[in-house]
Amino acid sequence: MDNSAKTQVLKMQHITKLFPGVRALDDVELELKKGEIHALIGENGAGKSTLMKILLGIYQPDYGEILYKGEPVKFHQPEDALRAGISMIHQEISMMPNLDVAGNIWIARERQFMKKGLLDHKAMHEETKKLLDKLEISLDPYAKAKNLSIAQLQMVELCRAISYHAQIIVMDEPTSALADAEIQILYRIVRRLVREGTTIVFISHKLEEIFEICDRITIMRDGKYIKTARTDEMDRQQLIALIAGRELKDLYPKEPVVIGETVFEVKDLKRDSVFEEISFDVRAGEVLGFCGLVGAGRTEIMRGIFGIDKLSKGTISMEGRPVEIRSPQDAIKNGLGFVTEDRLRLGCIGKLSLKHNMTLSNLPAYCRAGFINGRKESRASADMMGRMAIKAYSDKQLISQLSGGNQQKALIGRSLLTNPKVLIMDEPTRGIDVGSKSEIYKIINDLAKKGMAVMVVSSEIQELLGICDRILVISHGRITGEFDRENVTQTELMNAAFKQAEHT
Repeated sequence: MDNSAKTQVLKMQHITKLFPGVRALDDVELELKKGEIHALIGENGAGKSTLMKILLGIYQPDYGEILYKGEPVKFHQPEDALRAGISMIHQEISMMPNLDVAGNIWIARERQFMKKGLLDHKAMHEETKKLLDKLEISLDPYAKAKNLSIAQLQMVELCRAISYHAQIIVMDEPTSALADAEIQILYRIVRRLVREGTTIVFISHKLEEIFEICDRITIMRDGKYIKTARTDEMDRQQLIALIAGRELKDLYPKEPVVIGETVFEVKDLKRDSVFEEISFDVRAGEVLGFCGLVGAGRTEIMRGIFGIDKLSKGTISMEGRPVEIRSPQDAIKNGLGFVTEDRLRLGCIGKLSLKHNMTLSNLPAYCRAGFINGRKESRASADMMGRMAIKAYSDKQLISQLSGGNQQKALIGRSLLTNPKVLIMDEPTRGIDVGSKSEIYKIINDLAKKGMAVMVVSSEIQELLGICDRILVISHGRITGEFDRENVTQTELMNAAFKQAEHT
């Protein structure tokens, strides 16, 4: 059906939200049509999350109104929006780790499975199985959330949102933790929901998927509404210019760098039942990429190298010298830095300031006689704020109050404050806007120019092709391909990613 013929299901108009000293939203509008996939995009801090929190009843607007199915509505709390048929899949995965899949999907709604005052676990798990089968998602209803991967948890979030029989589902960065195979599953589910009349609000920083799956786009910038257009009426460069308010011609600012001697090398690394026969080296000034599907073992290899997980066998050498790494402390002492793939759960400590988050990994450097030298610590964090171009009113601001891009730059700064010779970056641009991505690519390029060896794990093939000198492909815990960026195509990388799977 032509999108122009679809009926309006929601209209947010003149929405304004004020916080102390900040106009977070300024006369914003959003119109949704029944059975469409509508992209809501903008840089971090553009106001997308605030607008959605107003739609969901988390915040109340200072001005403006919401029309839902043609009638004015006010949602005073998320439960009001859920009852009306509006749900959301949050980027920050919210799960009870000790509950199983079924328990997390039906949390706070167990009453519908009560019999004679007792919870009928069998009925709840059977209903969960029906939902999973309908969506063609391979998950065990009895599996504990704490044992699931981020990608699997994202699928549980999706099931929970759908279980409310919502007419509008807001998806905030739903593919940020997924590789191509899982993304295609999500696309299939989304398209099925749309055919059944559900409206999807799709928040994403991945421009490729916006053009692939979305019908219309609404762009926000600095808390203001910029434009709504059909996806087929725009191209990539036009969209980037509207998002950023400027042209980003060189999204991947890869510059020629003289590659030096081998800095870091691993041989025959193995972790039982996870990965094996992992051997590679990385040289000074080189950016080495790691490609593969979710679950291929990329992150696990990096965790093993950094001493987070115990290796079963293998050797690690720094500048030709064997080193023993049994913990992250050992890794840091031997010149390794690590930026985690999950900044919210494993990286940022939300209750601490930006300063304390950045200096956390190198506290001994700021101590004297067992006490922290506050001035020295503040100088280090202030210098790194400038170096990383972190936008915050001061280093005393809570890191939880910063945008995703600034949080990510702070975590990179944390690693750099340990003066590493080799920096491991796991999904360094996950869930951040195109402007922040460009800034992080520039940081990586600058580090390489200064002679640092950088290892980048990414689920975005275009990102790897844009910033890396060499790319290793991991599949089922083994290296299945090694390529130079100038002599490889996206298809060749994907073929190598599936290579081992075909023989397993």
